[in-house]
Amino acid sequence: MLPKLRKDEYLYQVPKFDIEKGDIKNFINELKGFHEQFSDCFYRSESRDHFYKYMVGQFSELERKSIEPIALTVKDGKVRAMQRFISDAQWDDDNIIAKCRSLINEDLGSPDGVLIFDETGFAKKGNDSIGVAKQYCGTIGKVENCQVGVFAAYASEHGYGLVDKRLYIPEKWFSDEYQHRRVKCKLPEEVEFKSKPQLAAEMLNDIAQQQTLPFKYVLADSIYGTSPVFIETVESLTGVTYFVSVPENTLCWLKKPMTIEKQYKYKGEIRTKTVLSDVDQKPISVSTLAQNINDYFWYRRQVSEGTKGPIVYEFTRRQVIMSNAGLPQKPVWLLIRRTIEDNPKFSFFICNASASTKLKTLVWLSGMRWAIEQCFEETKTELGMDHYEVRKFMGWHHHILTCMLAHFFLWHLKIRLGKKSTVYYAVAA
Repeated sequence: MLPKLRKDEYLYQVPKFDIEKGDIKNFINELKGFHEQFSDCFYRSESRDHFYKYMVGQFSELERKSIEPIALTVKDGKVRAMQRFISDAQWDDDNIIAKCRSLINEDLGSPDGVLIFDETGFAKKGNDSIGVAKQYCGTIGKVENCQVGVFAAYASEHGYGLVDKRLYIPEKWFSDEYQHRRVKCKLPEEVEFKSKPQLAAEMLNDIAQQQTLPFKYVLADSIYGTSPVFIETVESLTGVTYFVSVPENTLCWLKKPMTIEKQYKYKGEIRTKTVLSDVDQKPISVSTLAQNINDYFWYRRQVSEGTKGPIVYEFTRRQVIMSNAGLPQKPVWLLIRRTIEDNPKFSFFICNASASTKLKTLVWLSGMRWAIEQCFEETKTELGMDHYEVRKFMGWHHHILTCMLAHFFLWHLKIRLGKKSTVYYAVAA
């Protein structure tokens, strides 16, 4: 489903992937050329060979693209050797990521680029894989035994791709009870518990400091939108605008309330705190605000073309003052989206764009998270990103990294061939 809001009066449209197998005359030869660029990221020629064979397997028509089926299918493949390569061999991961971003910049880079942060789950039956736990798995829409990865994607008028990843490891994995599992999964001792927003902020800092990918906007859902750590990280970047979801109970004011400094005594010491000058200046929830906005202020926009016809929402916006611990913060744009029905459902987004920003820009941003969802769908359904059976920390990162590279390689072929967007087709080696 290709959102219409990405192709009319908005900043730009994001093309959809649409290469067919018949478009590529010498696929394997092009794949070898792609792999040559990463030859210095491996310490042994055997590792370079496994790296190539593993990705060949990801492009194959195998139903299950885990290590054993791949090794048994590709020419001269060896199961044990490939298992060791993915889970235990040393890769120059930082160099691979740096090269990947540089290549993505060459093909997809744009000064109006968008970075999108989101997580996806990988359902698992056992309890021995690194970071596995009973937690919400978005892939199946419920709490289940799974691993969760936090990802960063890049989107522009030229395309989209994944540019970084982190494995979320639940806090209980760092308890004494899990010490044996940490050792068995070879979790590095320096790794500490970090929340999903902290992992996203870490990736954002890495991407910004590397200065390879130009971007103007940062998008994320409410897990990140309500995180002071994540928001502060974005705000520390010059010229970058965030657009994030927030829950319906988020509190705000339409006008900034007055505050005063009040003195109080604590253990015999005189201290000062900031309080509202009028206790009746209580903030309201964004949900309450939405339900009290007159229909006159809602704008109807078609945002996508579904299988059953156009999908249309209504939008309105307000500049509000966010509440943090009952005190006013900086003003932001609040974009509200509602469904068109007798009992509409509302979605809420905040954005630190300038006061002159137009509604159409905010509406456009509200649909851009589609790109990372498409990355997840394509890497899982076509490249086997969720087919892995590795259990170790390094194995998870290496498998996911090859999926990211394979996905970009297909985008490079599309751009190199100058093919226009139509519909999505799978590519098989």
